[in-house]
Amino acid sequence: MDKEAGHMQLHSDAQKRSDNHVFPQDGEMGLGAVDIDRIEKVYRYENSSQVRYGSFWTLYFLCSAIRSNVGLSQTMNLSTKHDLGSELHLTPKQISTGLALFYVCYVIFDLPSNLVMTRLSPRVWMSRIVIAVGIIGSCMAAMKAAWSFYLLRLLLGIVIAGMWPGMAYYLTLFYPPSRTGKRIGQYFTAAQVSAAVVGLVSAGFQEMDGLQGLVGFQWMFLLYGLVGICVGISLLWWLPDRPLPPGEVPDRTGLSKWIPQSKPALTGEDALIHYNDLTRVYRRPQWTLKDLWLVVIDWRVWPLFLMYFGVVGVGIGVQNYATVIIRAINPKLTGVQLSLLSAPIWIMDLIAILLVTPFSDRFHHHRALFFGVPVCIQIVGLLMTTYAGSIANPWPRYAGLLLVGFGLGPTVPITMTWTNEIFQPRHGEVGVAAASALVSGLGNLGSILTTYALFAGWPEDAKKGRKQYRKSTLVMVGILCLSILSAAVMTLLLKYVGNGPSAKQVSSGSSTSEGEGVIVDGAARRELQERGFGRLWWFRR
Repeated sequence: MDKEAGHMQLHSDAQKRSDNHVFPQDGEMGLGAVDIDRIEKVYRYENSSQVRYGSFWTLYFLCSAIRSNVGLSQTMNLSTKHDLGSELHLTPKQISTGLALFYVCYVIFDLPSNLVMTRLSPRVWMSRIVIAVGIIGSCMAAMKAAWSFYLLRLLLGIVIAGMWPGMAYYLTLFYPPSRTGKRIGQYFTAAQVSAAVVGLVSAGFQEMDGLQGLVGFQWMFLLYGLVGICVGISLLWWLPDRPLPPGEVPDRTGLSKWIPQSKPALTGEDALIHYNDLTRVYRRPQWTLKDLWLVVIDWRVWPLFLMYFGVVGVGIGVQNYATVIIRAINPKLTGVQLSLLSAPIWIMDLIAILLVTPFSDRFHHHRALFFGVPVCIQIVGLLMTTYAGSIANPWPRYAGLLLVGFGLGPTVPITMTWTNEIFQPRHGEVGVAAASALVSGLGNLGSILTTYALFAGWPEDAKKGRKQYRKSTLVMVGILCLSILSAAVMTLLLKYVGNGPSAKQVSSGSSTSEGEGVIVDGAARRELQERGFGRLWWFRR
């Protein structure tokens, strides 16, 4: 009892310090020089913390590998007829159907999964996702016919749903929305590295063809799945849970007492500074169905959904059919060469993420520009892939694929970040969780389009020859134009309609009780201004 009272007193003292905290003004961000430097140090520490960064990056790397390696399996060991289609006796249309079934489940279950995460421990829910993905991924090594391929792709879509929007939501528990672009981009690089590494490593799996009676792609499914299970279990110790107010201890009653406890991301003075600066994430009233409905009917969801629809559709289409497209460019390439040539596409993707997303955070009032320019680069790349080069020299078409990869990089992280920025001030925690899931989930209708209806799923367009896949790439150009138009419309509507909160804003220092409105903390006040180039190391004196 005394111990509980002590914790309550610590929490009360921390609350008083937060409520009475006064920040002097300066010219850059509205905080005194010492205070802002100290706050910046806390956020830099969070970002450089290998505990959380490594765990999040690793889980997304493995889940991306398990999700996408089916694309490579279409061209592995082609010369010996040990590719996915030959082993399972699948037609190109059946393969495209199986690829699309994954995204059907993703669309349906993304929102429920993300809402569950807001009520439960994000750490435990993420661990559950990775363990389940590993189990399903391993089972894919045992596929023998079309029905098992369809079933496992469906199950994989169900269990992985909520992972990507859940990561976007998780980051808002530690950073202000305007700072999440760089962080989401950093974690998104796991998908690009995964695509590159899976492409390179698949060359080795092809050399294992026939070992212990398994073909190359079966070894790939099995080993990635087993590693995924191990990583998923380790996340229970590795991944920090949501931050708690200083002095508050985690609830260890019921089933929670049997679950391993991870170390907090911040402790001591760092935790108190974070609490004072990002108070909104600590004061979280339980959302209701009415709160959820207000997010669903908010018009701001739909331009973001259309932005995501185009870029993720093209990204998934290229990811699943990269080796197929490259083979159409040069039919003489072997399965190993196709796998190796797919890797540079995602290295270009990674480079663009690291270059663009940090500046999109520093100039966060111009998200549409940082989104639109890379989309234009994708369009140029797709047109090159369609029309450039000649029969004697087809490699300019491959250069177009590299441009597509570069343009893809920043677009998905920027869309998710813009969603966080718009919906956290308007709707609070449920706004971030629901809107990011709606944008991600519904946006993957674009993935269904590009995996089911285009390339191998479009028999007339798949006919061999100079015009092979030309119509598919032009369709992707069309949906990218839709993404650019949606970003422009969103910018204009935000300018003239605004983005005020759906409930009245209250100061973290006011006497308004929890749940009556959106909290305006120190970070929210600073987000009214762009950081620009300020406080970059080369501008410091």
